Amino acid sequence: MAGPNSRPRVELLSFTPDPEGTIIRATRTCYQSFDKQNEASDEKLLAHLVKNDESPLEFAVFTFLISGISRVTSHQIVRHRLASYAQKSQRYVSEKECEFVIPPTVRNNNKATNEYTKIMEESRRAYGRLLDMGIRKEDARYLLPQACTTEIVCSYNARSLRNFLRLRLAPRAQWEIREVAVRIRDCVREIAPMIVKDLYV
Repeated sequence: MAGPNSRPRVELLSFTPDPEGTIIRATRTCYQSFDKQNEASDEKLLAHLVKNDESPLEFAVFTFLISGISRVTSHQIVRHRLASYAQKSQRYVSEKECEFVIPPTVRNNNKATNEYTKIMEESRRAYGRLLDMGIRKEDARYLLPQACTTEIVCSYNARSLRNFLRLRLAPRAQWEIREVAVRIRDCVREIAPMIVKDLYV
């Protein structure tokens, strides 16, 4: 079971070297405007591209490892189709010892937590019993709840990533994916602050 302080974990695995510079280079290639290039004009240009969601943003790519999240949240993540995904497979990986996520509203209610935990643990035990009977993992997994944790590698270009963040940082976004979005945004800020600067308001 996930611990009481369990939270989604996000690791930036790789990214386009100098992502902001790459976007600017791509844009100036279109207009051959290198004679106008300086730090101030580059910053102004990038701000314009970000504000208007322009296509040169697609030249910067970021790859993240997201772990400690429920299947509820991974299902939401993969709805963002302009991205690449590789997710832990329940068909091939045993979930006998799977952890699971407890939503805050459940965790803050002792009676609800007891009921929730009881069902989660019984699902896990039943899954194990099916495996012991010779049932394949790909079929036994039908017993598993969406609360089971998973991990997923995701690659986004900056344009698609900004769309993901705009939607998933919104106050109405589901709590778990919003936590993922916050961590992704903070990772990007370390290397390409202009790309996410407006997403802190």
